[in-house]
Amino acid sequence: MYSVFERGAIVKKQFDLSQLEWKLSGWTPHVWRMDQSMEIGASPNAEIPSVPAKVPGSVQGALRDAGIIPDWNVGLNYRECEWVENRHWIYEAAIPDEWITPGLTYRLNCLGLDYCGEVILNGKLVSEFMGSHIPHVFDVDLRPTGNIIRIVFECPPRWLGQFGYTSRMTEWKVRFNYTWDWTVRLVQIGIWDSIFLEATDGRDIEELRITTGADSLMVRGKASGHRIQVSLDGIIEEELPAGEFELLWSDLPVERWWPNMEGSSPRSVGDQPLYTLTCTLLDEQGNELDKINRRVGFRSIEWKQCEGAPENADPWICMVNGRPIFLQGINWVPVLPNFADVTEADYRKRLELYRDLGLNILRAWGGAVLEKQCFYDICDELGLMVWQEFPLSSSGVDNLPPADATAVEEMATIAESYITRRAHHASLIAWCGGNELMDEGKPVDETYPMIKRQKEVVTALDPTRRFLPTSASGPTNGASAENFGKGIHWDVHGPWKAGGSLDDWADYWAKDDALFRSETGSPGTSSAQMIRKYSGGLDVMPATPENPLWRRTSVWWIEWGQFVAEVGREPESLEEYVVWQQYRQAQALSIAVRACKDRFPRCGGIILWMGHDCFPCNANTSIVDFEGEPKPAALAVGEVFRTRRAEMA
Repeated sequence: MYSVFERGAIVKKQFDLSQLEWKLSGWTPHVWRMDQSMEIGASPNAEIPSVPAKVPGSVQGALRDAGIIPDWNVGLNYRECEWVENRHWIYEAAIPDEWITPGLTYRLNCLGLDYCGEVILNGKLVSEFMGSHIPHVFDVDLRPTGNIIRIVFECPPRWLGQFGYTSRMTEWKVRFNYTWDWTVRLVQIGIWDSIFLEATDGRDIEELRITTGADSLMVRGKASGHRIQVSLDGIIEEELPAGEFELLWSDLPVERWWPNMEGSSPRSVGDQPLYTLTCTLLDEQGNELDKINRRVGFRSIEWKQCEGAPENADPWICMVNGRPIFLQGINWVPVLPNFADVTEADYRKRLELYRDLGLNILRAWGGAVLEKQCFYDICDELGLMVWQEFPLSSSGVDNLPPADATAVEEMATIAESYITRRAHHASLIAWCGGNELMDEGKPVDETYPMIKRQKEVVTALDPTRRFLPTSASGPTNGASAENFGKGIHWDVHGPWKAGGSLDDWADYWAKDDALFRSETGSPGTSSAQMIRKYSGGLDVMPATPENPLWRRTSVWWIEWGQFVAEVGREPESLEEYVVWQQYRQAQALSIAVRACKDRFPRCGGIILWMGHDCFPCNANTSIVDFEGEPKPAALAVGEVFRTRRAEMA
């Protein structure tokens, strides 16, 4: 029953609770508090009696599997699932007696709970919890036999969706699944990441932070025991006293990690040279008490100014191991709104596709979540760099980050957690304050209290990596044609649509002077087959805002009127419309990507909005559909991405 989690291979007793037989029950809020039955899910007072539940997994996924709610991806079924938010949900499981050893202390370690509630052991409250972005660890007092663990999820916040006031968004739950312009409302509830029970005698590696350079490695941590032994794949090993410790190794004989398409090595995991850092806690006799393994890679990251950039402009040429790299990639959003149910295979399918298309960077967008450990592991293997944002995003009515002292410190705690858990990954190249944080159209800078505090945390815990206050950044959020040549377009967002002819679009890109583009897109439909598959029997035509099937997500991406303007009539079939819009998306994105790449090193890169659909959108700016298959646009931009700069000259 021992398992490997984020902390790595553990010598001490650590039990994987995903292996237990979990049951899920649904309740009118607080009714469960009056029920003390041993199997609370079997109580007649439960509105939804016990159903099997996967852990990790979402409440919604368990209910769909049990036939209690329909598939929200089909037709307008998502409307029939919203009631789930208005109940309390209880996960319940029995802890095996053989796991219990007298004299040891037990902790329940939950890497992801979404969003708030209580942990109850044997009918008694252990602790309350709140927050989706940080792990929750609870001391638990287990009895010798018959232990029943319950994790209760109460009603989530009512609204954290795309539109509103960013300055008031201070409940740290993932926002995008309240609806965004590319997904319907499915407010996830549940255990979204690994959960395990840990038995210890008090001698532990309590904290470990690792960062690497081109040939250097820094290890910082804290442990209760006698001595700490740190080793790197047999290359080097050192022992030092336990307690708070710090170790710096330089001039290591290691091979360099490279971004996709930029380098390879015969000593590799996948296409990359990756190494195992092992930190072992020893007692006085040299016996192992605790052990953490983390996989690391070695590379240097520097940023230099673009050629011809204004003297005061931010640097947007990414130098990896001394080589200038054109950054070409996509904005990453979770694979599903119910991201608790995403598997490693789901991650790998999309990430390997992006690798094969020639991408080298993913911007992990701020309206979402810190992805699971396996996401970063796969990015390390595939040479996909990650720009990781902290969980803040614009809201339209106002776009300012919260400024009250409590929210600022809560965000600092989240930032510290993100860094501690992910800083050892070679693929991670930058931290960012959040998405489209603006003050009357101008991106915020490091003078804003929450952004200032984020930077303090990054500087203290991960000073070798770049910190960006927000995306976009610089003097202005977007690049307008009338302002070309003024030196004010640094990192910009948009455009997301060719509003007129593709000739006009090409003219815009030919005159572009932006130093970097962290969001640019153009809409395209899913395949006709997929649109019909998820239509739920609704009419698939006409593809207009008046059609409820096309109105499920944003109507911004419907280009029916453009078709009529170009062709002079309405489409005769769904297939005709799909072919036309998919071709238009492929052409538009190819023009934009090639124009930016042609300007390198005057332009540092382009990141497309967006990568993949997490909902079967009829039309969206994604280049990969809901089922993980590339649209024609993905194949078109892949040809440009895979073209070496020398071939384009």
